[in-house]
Parts: sequence; structure tokens; C-alpha cells
Amino acid sequence: MTNHYLKSLVFKNLTNHGSKWTVLFIDLFQVGVSFMLAYFIRFNLSFDFDVQMLWSQLPVIVLFFLVAFIISGSYKGVVRHTGIKDVYAIFNSVCLASIGVIVFVLANRYMGLLDNFTIPLSIIIINSLLAFVALTASRFVFKVCFEQLMMNNQTPVKNIMIYGAGESGIITYNTLVNHSKIKVKVVGFVDNSLQKVGKHINGVKVFDKAKLTPDFVHFNNISEIIFSIQNINPKKFRSLVNEVVELPVKVKIVPPVEDWINGELKISQIKNVQIEDLLDRPPIEIKNSKVSRDFEGQVIMVTGGAGSIGSELVRQICRYRYQTLIVIDQAESALYDLQQELRQSGFHNFIPIVGDIRDKNKMRVLFEEHKPNRIFHAAAYKHVPLMECNPYEAVKINVAGTKTLVDLAVDYKVEKFIFVSTDKAVNPTNVMGATKRIAEIYISCRQQEGRTNFITTRFGNVLGSNGSVIPLFRKQIEKGGPLTVTHKDITRYFMTIPEASQLVLEAGAMGKGGEIFIFDMGESVKIMDLAKNMIRLSGLKFPEDINIKITGLRPGEKLFEELLANGENTLPTYHEKIMISKVRETDYVNIRAMIDELCVSNLFFKENIVQLMKSIVPEYISRNSDFCKFDKKEELLSKKENKVIITK
Repeated sequence: MTNHYLKSLVFKNLTNHGSKWTVLFIDLFQVGVSFMLAYFIRFNLSFDFDVQMLWSQLPVIVLFFLVAFIISGSYKGVVRHTGIKDVYAIFNSVCLASIGVIVFVLANRYMGLLDNFTIPLSIIIINSLLAFVALTASRFVFKVCFEQLMMNNQTPVKNIMIYGAGESGIITYNTLVNHSKIKVKVVGFVDNSLQKVGKHINGVKVFDKAKLTPDFVHFNNISEIIFSIQNINPKKFRSLVNEVVELPVKVKIVPPVEDWINGELKISQIKNVQIEDLLDRPPIEIKNSKVSRDFEGQVIMVTGGAGSIGSELVRQICRYRYQTLIVIDQAESALYDLQQELRQSGFHNFIPIVGDIRDKNKMRVLFEEHKPNRIFHAAAYKHVPLMECNPYEAVKINVAGTKTLVDLAVDYKVEKFIFVSTDKAVNPTNVMGATKRIAEIYISCRQQEGRTNFITTRFGNVLGSNGSVIPLFRKQIEKGGPLTVTHKDITRYFMTIPEASQLVLEAGAMGKGGEIFIFDMGESVKIMDLAKNMIRLSGLKFPEDINIKITGLRPGEKLFEELLANGENTLPTYHEKIMISKVRETDYVNIRAMIDELCVSNLFFKENIVQLMKSIVPEYISRNSDFCKFDKKEELLSKKENKVIITK
């Protein structure tokens, strides 16, 4: 036990940074030895020189080098992490000391500061070369010895390939091999440049990408491939990653330089390639945004502010110069987490409120107290299968809750009300989608009064949001599978949470009232392909390591999603990714009366609720649900005959 403790203590001391004063002392000792060797070399390895003169000159040499080391700071570097910059510092200090000695000798020759004191120029030059070599070599020898000592540790070896032999790849290599607690071996670099292929960097060979075959990976026992390429086109990056995801390795990526901590890459920043990185569409970027001007000095309210979309809306709004930000959510823990996150990020001008949007009295008090100018309404129940079983709750939150906020917005003359809707509201086939469509219709009804500008945004699935398919797949992969897909041909539109939130803010800024904004989400993604890619990105094989199980469509679930309802068309905006839906005419008086009835009635029976919803939304035709019995055959035929036309 005592021996084990002593070994641990010794190893701990060795891994700690050595004292800079110890390094300085050793450097000065090496300078002294180099000076003596310079004399031996100058006089053909003999003692045919005045030894007494050497001893008198040595303190002067050491003194000048001491001053040069202190000025350059070459002794302050961590020896076991010696790199090119440390070599530069040593070179500068040697040059500075040598020039200082030469100047001193010449000054002494003409001014006679020290009697009979001189140093031959050849000795000074030889000493400079020897000192530089000794100081540099000693550091690298120590570095190699330290690495060998680390290799004897019991941490398992991990063989890695770095994709990219440029500056970023070299920095990644240095970060990996210099990390004391991770035992890795970089087998090689991969690069597409023929000028680099076949050469060596730090003793590591650069391979052509054609070498990355299953046999090569197996022979070299490679477990990870790290992409370290800066300023690469997203489409090109997806192409490169798709070439290696079939290999039995984990695929990781180095973040952009601007995201490095204090300009230095940390091991913790090298992350697994996410499925978001492989979506076959360019990331959405907004330039010349109107949001900044729209938020200037405004009181902004966000409902559902602790949810996936709501919390990202809050994060993005915090970057603007608003007056006050009110964040409402009934999820206490999630709201607390968001509050702590914002405070740690330096944002303090916001008010977190635990509340339920169905509580009209509480909401009225908030409107009276804060008088918001902008409202982003993201609070909703969104899980299709759950809402199919609980239509009463879906109506109370998604319809009645929205109605409460809309009515208060009109009463308190809120300038803009932005409603976050969903593509499931288009030709709805489930309770959740129907409730969101009813909320859209009610907003259109109140827009006719012209007191508040109501704006609706409509988009598809959001990657990584609570309850979405990707977090589900990740959990299933962690448990060893299988991954569950409801249908082999099912497809969905996807965008990232920041993209969706950014587009909502932009649509809110450009909206004049009465618009339904829909977002161009690119091509729809086949969920089966998504599942296979996630398995591959985890370094596993389908179906050998993890299989995919087809479970069948859930109640109310569509095979394909739509962004426009029957009879709708689109108009362009100044942003190519945002379009305005031209909504067909509606009998607002009768529709509003039915919505009022839906919200105030105590319809606890599912059938009664759904029947009334189908009256409000005639295109609501259930799929794979108990409520299919309420759909007429004529409606079903009409539904099949209609086609959705999206004009881009």
C-alpha cells in the first residue's frame, strides 16, 4: 500500500509543471557548458588556450544570457509541451545574448572598461550555436521522456486519424499528443492535396483519402477519425463525412477557430459529428436583419419560454437592445435552468415567471403590470400520440390558452403577436395538429379588428427539441437498440432549433399583420436513412450492431408532412427562406362562434370534442385513429383528390 502511494506521489510530481526557476538554472548551466565546449572546438579539442581567461569570461557570458532569458521569457514555457513558439523564444534569447556580448567586447576594446578582457568572435559564434542546440534538444529530450513515461500508464491506447493536414490539423495533433490524461496515437493524416500526400508531419505520414478502407482501418485498429478542416463548404464537408461514415469508426469534428477557448483548442471541444451536420441542405443564415430595429426599447413577452423553441427564442432575444423580457412557463425546473444559464452568460434584464397561460386572471395581471409590445407565443402541447389520447388538454392549452393571450393582446393594444405554429396544422390528421390549426384560425378572426398585428409562423420538426426523434434515437443507441421507426417510408422536414428561432424572430419583424409565414425547410428527410446515419456516426454497424424495428404508424401520424393547406399558395418575401401563405377566405363570424363554444364548453368526452373540432376544421381527417369513424367518405375522397402546390 505504501509503495503504491509513493509511486502515485512520484508520478503526480512528474506530471506537474516544473519550476520556471529550475528551468532557468538548467538553461544557464547548459550555456556555461556550451561556452567551455566552444573553446575546445575552437582549439581543436585541446587545452592550447588560457584556461584562466575562460574562467574570467564565463560569468560575463552567463550574466548576458541570464538577462536575455528574463527578457524573452524562454524559461517560462512548460517543458513537456515544448513547441515551435518555445524554439522561437530560445532562438531570440540566444541571439539577444550573443549580440549583447559582442557589443560589450567591442565597447570594452575602445573604452577599456575591463583590462585585458576580450572574447574571440569565433568563440561567441560557436557558443551561440552550441547553446541553441543544447537548449532546444534538452527540452525535446525531456518531452520525449515524459511521453514515454505517460505511455507506461495504464490508460488504453486509442488510434486516431486526423482528416486535414493543414494548420488546424497540426494544432489538433499537438492538442491530442500533449494531453497528459488521454493516451492516443495518431496513425496518420488524411488530405486531398497531392502536394501533401506521402509526406510526414511531426513524423506522422499523410495519406490519400483513398487509403481509408475497412481493411486499412482494421489493420491499424483505428477507432476515431477527426475532421479538422477550417472554412470548408458545408456541402463539401457533408460529402467527406458521408465517405467515412460507412467505416467502423467514430467520426468527430474540430469546431471553428472562433469557437476555441482563448484561441486554443481543448480536447473537450472535439465533438462527435452530429446528424444535423449531415442534413442535405445549407444552413439558414439571415443578413441585414430587421430584428434589431424591431426590438429597440420594446417590452417583449415569450410564453413557453423554457421549452425547446421558447428557450432559444429567449437566448436570441437577449442579444438585442430591448427594454424588458418577460419569460413565462409552467415548467418550474426548466425555467430555473434557463434563468441560471442567462445569468451566467451575463444577461440580467429579464423576468422569469412561473405561470399557466390558461389562467386568465394571472395573465391579465401580467399584461397590466408589464404592458408588453411584442408577444412570442410558443407555449403548447405538441406530442401527437399523447394529445390523440387527451384531446381535452390539447384544446385547453393549444386553443383556449392561445385564445386567452390573443384576447388580452387586443385588450391591451399589443403591437405584435407572433404565434409559433407547426406543419401539422396543415390538413391535420391528428388532434394536436387540429388544435394548432384552430388557433391559427382564431388569430385570423381577431386580426380582422385591426387593433393588434397577428403573425403566424409555420415550420416542421426541429432537430434536438424535446421529444423529437433524434434524442430518442440517441437514447436507444446508448441502450444498444433497436431504433424504432414507425414506417420505412416516413419522411419529415427538419431544421435546427437556432435556425427555427432565428426565422421566427425575422418573420415577426417583417410581418405587418395577418400573414402566415412558412419556412423553406429544404428537402424532406427519410427517417429510415436518418436512423442508419445515426448508427454509423456512433461507430456502429447496421444491422450487425444495432437493428431498426418498424413499429407502425402511430394514431394521427402522417406519412408525409405538408407546409400548405389545400387552397393555399405562397408569396415571396425579401428572405428566400421565408414565404407568406395566401390563406383562403373563411366565414369568420361562424367560425369564431364555434371556437368560443369549444373553449367554454366542458366537453370531457373525447368524441364530442373531436366532432366539434372537425366542424371548425373541415380538412381535419383522422389517420390511424379511433376518431376516423367521424370522417365522411366524401371527405376522404375529396382529401385524396386534392393536391398541395407549393410555389417557390
